[in-house]
Amino acid sequence: MWYKFRAHRLAVASIWVIAALYLTAIFANWIAPFDPESRTGLPFSPPSWPTVMVDGEFVWPPVAFGVSQQLDRKTFKRVYAIDTSKRYPVQLFIAGDRHSWFGLFPNDMHLVGVDKGGAFFLMGTDSLGRDVFSRMVYGSRISLSIGLVGVAISLVLGVILGGISGYFGGWVDLTVQRLIEIIQCFPSIPLWMALAAALPHDWTTIQVYFGITVILSLVGWTDLARVVRGRFLSLREEDFVMAARLAGASEARIIGKHLLPSFMSHIIASVTLSIPSMILAETALSFLGIGLTPPALSWGVLLQDAQNVNTLATAPWLLLPGALVIVTVLAFNFLGDGLRDAADPFSRESFK
Repeated sequence: MWYKFRAHRLAVASIWVIAALYLTAIFANWIAPFDPESRTGLPFSPPSWPTVMVDGEFVWPPVAFGVSQQLDRKTFKRVYAIDTSKRYPVQLFIAGDRHSWFGLFPNDMHLVGVDKGGAFFLMGTDSLGRDVFSRMVYGSRISLSIGLVGVAISLVLGVILGGISGYFGGWVDLTVQRLIEIIQCFPSIPLWMALAAALPHDWTTIQVYFGITVILSLVGWTDLARVVRGRFLSLREEDFVMAARLAGASEARIIGKHLLPSFMSHIIASVTLSIPSMILAETALSFLGIGLTPPALSWGVLLQDAQNVNTLATAPWLLLPGALVIVTVLAFNFLGDGLRDAADPFSRESFK
């Protein structure tokens, strides 16, 4: 399986992309140059990157410049001017806003940044002058973790209900399949909206997070259950299952020790392809304002600022969290495709 997977170059590259995203989410406190709620006093400041060329000369380390803002008397828009006379070298492991890693190890160290006063906004600032890049880094914690937690719950429900349905058949199979059909007949977004709207308004951010995760899981387990049921129907009459029964194995042991391991690779591929759906679902709910809301941070919450057309005309960089969602979903889809092809014993690579 690994030999065939390596031939899928996009899937291998996607592993590195996904690993980088999750490492960024884990160490968001150190990677983000600013606190996500810190206001720089420069609202809607455009992205400003450090440079190594100043007046035609190469400089090292890269430098950021000072920035000043003025009000255009005709359009009443803020106009930012770069002051090249003020240079701020980019520094590694620089002191900045205080933070702590999940409530542990409080400190003020950041991976990269410049001294106060330098324009170091890799993806600009929002309407309150908060650094968009830092907010995207912190928002990746919820957006990426909700996919893993949601799929983990869906995996348990899908394997248990789908396995029982396919193994025992009869009225059990009929009941589970009708339940799946009832859930799948509802349009996804209206169903998510209805369930999310039922959450109490006085819940904390953590409670809403787990509530949204459970909602997405309760709706998203049906496809995996169908896959598991189909595999159980095709395997329950195989000789190795009959041998296990004659040896006195219990039904639970046959399912857990013999049936599930025989197609675990297919389950892994299905789960990998389900994670993007969870991420997109959370993004959609938060974007519509019925999922997570500020002060919680996720990519969907950040995209709420992009709902105003006038704001987008002034600050198009507020759409950058959407680009990050696209990259993440594509990476998971490529990874899932690679795992699915590698797990398929009838693929052409298996005959080479």
